[in-house]
Parts: sequence; structure tokens; C-alpha cells
Amino acid sequence: MGRNMSVSRRSLLAALPLFPALRLLRGQNATFSTGVKVVNLFATVRDKQGQVVRDLTKDDFVLQEDRRPQTIKYFSQESDLPLTLGLLVDVSGSQRNLIPEERSASFQFFDQVLREDLDRAFVIHFQSQVELLQDLTSSRDKLEKALRLLEFPQDRQGYGGRRGQFPGGGRGRGGMAGGTALYDSVLLASDEIMKKQTGRKALVILTDGVDTASMVPLEEGVESAQRSDTLVYSVLFEDPGIYGGRFGGFGRDGRGALDDISHQTGGRLLSVSKKRTIAQVFASIEEELRSMYSLGYTPDRDAGTSTYHKIHLATKEKGMVVQTRDGYYAT
Repeated sequence: MGRNMSVSRRSLLAALPLFPALRLLRGQNATFSTGVKVVNLFATVRDKQGQVVRDLTKDDFVLQEDRRPQTIKYFSQESDLPLTLGLLVDVSGSQRNLIPEERSASFQFFDQVLREDLDRAFVIHFQSQVELLQDLTSSRDKLEKALRLLEFPQDRQGYGGRRGQFPGGGRGRGGMAGGTALYDSVLLASDEIMKKQTGRKALVILTDGVDTASMVPLEEGVESAQRSDTLVYSVLFEDPGIYGGRFGGFGRDGRGALDDISHQTGGRLLSVSKKRTIAQVFASIEEELRSMYSLGYTPDRDAGTSTYHKIHLATKEKGMVVQTRDGYYAT
């Protein structure tokens, strides 16, 4: 469809012309220097009332890989572990009217979640291109400046509307003019930033979930997040005045895609509604990020290469819901 890549100054993707080769560069599962491979999981547990459970021990969990029982060797509550956080904001036409509210809530979210000199974050916005507004930083001032740049491209003074132009600088990836490259944004954030980090890693996506411009399919975006051991929290935020109007022909299929991305990576899909504000959604994500369990195990068999292994983690007590990733790719 004539989709081209866009290049400008700030660094998001160092080798855009070699984009197909990115599949070979994705993150690795943790490996100790002795050569013993350890698979790491971050998990959130909720009780029957939906409340986060914070007082479980290693012996309260049951773990399987490919339906075979596994022994949990490493266990801790990791609320104090450094956090790497990526905020991905949809600024396509269907989200244009929501951007001021997204910006305001994001200011508050960063202020509450990020701990000074311990956690780091970055900001990406996307429409038909994916643009890094702020690379990894612990500076709230820099993050706030990046959030002020969130805007629908045609709202930018002097924006010519041509694919590949980023008046504020930034290197990204281009899809269809006027479209939404959601899956590309997940892949680029995972491959080019998250895979290089250790510890707790999470992406938060603000979008209606409709993708019309990505050069990769949904499955490849999910795989990239899985390979970089990154949780994805999807925030479904829709403008009711858009759907049913001129954008209605795209179909309201965004929820299913966002649910796939979040469920398979161990995150969660949350929706903004009249009963649940975006600030309340962010508060729920903050609670989960501060209440995770960290588990590690050595698979009982050689994981092989280029193979996906299913993981099932549960509690011995009935009625509790464990939220973690579905599996991992052997490398």
C-alpha cells in the first residue's frame, strides 16, 4: 500500500531501513552466568472481590510450563524494584478530542508512579507515524515537556500534513497517511527500548484500539512485547462522538485487539467510561505496579530454540485470579 518509513532527528529506531531484521534483535530471557536459564514472571493476584492480594508466599502458588509442574526457585514481592515505564498515546483523528484529558491524567500518573532517581519512563505518540517524544529519563520536567507535545499532527503550527514530517523532531515509523499505527508502536517500544532494560517493565497504551496503518500484524506486536518481558496495560479510551460518524466504517474492533495484547503479556485491559475516569484507571494501574510478585524458575527440560512455551500460574486457594504472561519464547 505504499507505506514508507519516516526519518528525522531524535532516536527511536537506529536502523529503520533494516526493519525486517528487528525480529532477530529482540529481548532474551534472563540467563545466569553459569548458563542456567531462569524464566522470570511478574504476577498480580486478586481475590473474589477483585481486591489485590499482597501477602502470599511462594508456597501459595502452583506453576506449570507446557502442562508440566515446575519448581519456583526465586520469589519476592517487588514493589521496590526499579520500574521502566513507557507511555504510548494515540493522537490519530479518532482521539483528537481526548488528547487534553489524556495529557492531564498522564501528568498526574507520572507524578504518582515514578520514584525519583529510581524509576524511568519514556513517551511515544502515534498516528500514521510512531514518534518518540522523550527517551528514557527519570526527570519529571522532561516528561512533562514531552506530554505538552501530545497533539493531533494537523494541530501543529506549520504542519504540512505530509507523511514523515515531524516538526518537533523525532525518529519514527510511517504507515498510511491519516491512519493509526498502534501495533507498530508496541513493536518499536518493545524492541528498541524495553528489550535493553531489566527488572519491572510496563507499557501503558492510551487508544481506542483501532489500527489502520501498521506495517506489522497484531501478533507480531504481541510477540515483541513478550520477548522483551514487558507487561502491557491497555487503556481503552473512545470518543463517542467519533464512532458512528465518519470513522464508523473502521468498525469498533479495538477492544479485542487490546485485550489480546494485555492478556498475553500479563497486563490488563481497562476502559474509561462515565463511571470510571481516566484518572481512576491510572490509579488501578499504579496499584498493580506496586503490588506485584516476582517469581523465577528453571524449566525442567531444555527449552529448545525459537519455541513458545505456555505458562500457567495459579494459587492453591480457589477463587483467586492470577494475572501474568501466558508464556515465553525460548532463545
